[in-house]
This record gives sequence, structure tokens and C-alpha cells, in this order.
Amino acid sequence: MDDDLNQALDAVGPRLRALRQQRNTTLAELSAATGISVSTLSRLESGTRRPTLELLLPLARAHGVTLDELVDAPPTGDPRIHLRPVTRHGMTMLPLTRRAGGIQAYKLVIPADSHRRQPDLQTHEGYEWLYVLNGRLRLVLGDHDLVLSPGEAAEFDTRVPHWFGAAGTEPVEFLSLFGQQGERAHLRARPAPGTTARSP
Repeated sequence: MDDDLNQALDAVGPRLRALRQQRNTTLAELSAATGISVSTLSRLESGTRRPTLELLLPLARAHGVTLDELVDAPPTGDPRIHLRPVTRHGMTMLPLTRRAGGIQAYKLVIPADSHRRQPDLQTHEGYEWLYVLNGRLRLVLGDHDLVLSPGEAAEFDTRVPHWFGAAGTEPVEFLSLFGQQGERAHLRARPAPGTTARSP
């Protein structure tokens, strides 16, 4: 058992380096995201620092992997990233990015029954960009109550009270780009002549 544990812990360093390099994240960026010093991160990756639970938990969160994936990885590092959907409040979220910091991308699916729920507006730090793939998305944003159809997008400061859900009798599927305050997606788009935001 001790040999297996030692082998698993020895595999963590190369796995951490492979994950960070695959996401083009610097040690400084990872340090800012986890609160772990650059020197400690460097020693973890090189194997000269023994990983502890207190160090592995924030690293697993920053890389978007489970502790099992982090500890059980082979020494060479597996370049494949297996994205796992997460379901919260009836909404299914599939992370599309795994790097620490920067703009985070998600694919979301909301079931049709959400359109019957009373909107529960939330606020938090950040900036979000939504793009509807299928179905119709109801977006309540401050005093605005909008419905977005496939191919339509919205962007907003998440400090503005907001809520979104399915607008019709079918599920809605959309992409979300989310960044911390001050980070915005750079969009180049020209609106079609005579188009305006629609409300239900």
C-alpha cells in the first residue's frame, strides 16, 4: 500500500506540469489563482516538494480536475482532458476551458420547465457573454426581460441583477463566456439593419 501511495504521489509533479503547460498557464498565473507561491509550485512540479491535500485541493480546482484524476495520473501525463458535465439547480453545465484565470467557457442546457419558474435574480463580480445554440433563452437583466433565439447573443456586467432560463416548451442550449471583473470577450460584430432587442 505504501509503495502504491508513493508511486501516486510521485506522479503528481509531472501531471501538474502537463496540465499547466497544456493550458498555456504560467507559474505566476497559477500562483495568483491558487494562492500558492511560485517557488512551491515549481518544487511540486519538479518533485522536490511532497504534495499535500492543502496544496492539491486548490490546484485541482484551478485545473478543473478531480483529486482522483490528479493523483492517479501516470508520470508522463495524459494529454487528454475528459470534460464532465455538472448539474446545478436543474441546469447542466459542461466546462469547455480548463486553464486557470482568464475567460472561462461553458456549454449550458436548461430544461423547458424552467420557463414556469419565478426568476430569482442574482448578482456577482464578472462579465458574461451568451450565445444561443438551440431553443429560446429568456434573459432577465435588471429591468429588461428579453428572449434570445438561436444565433442571438447578449453581453452584460454580472453586477447587474440577472437570471436566465428556457423561454418556451423546449430546452435551451447556449454557450457562455465568463470573465472576472475587467475581463471581457473581444467581439467584432455589425448588427443587421433595423434589428433591435426583442422582449417576450
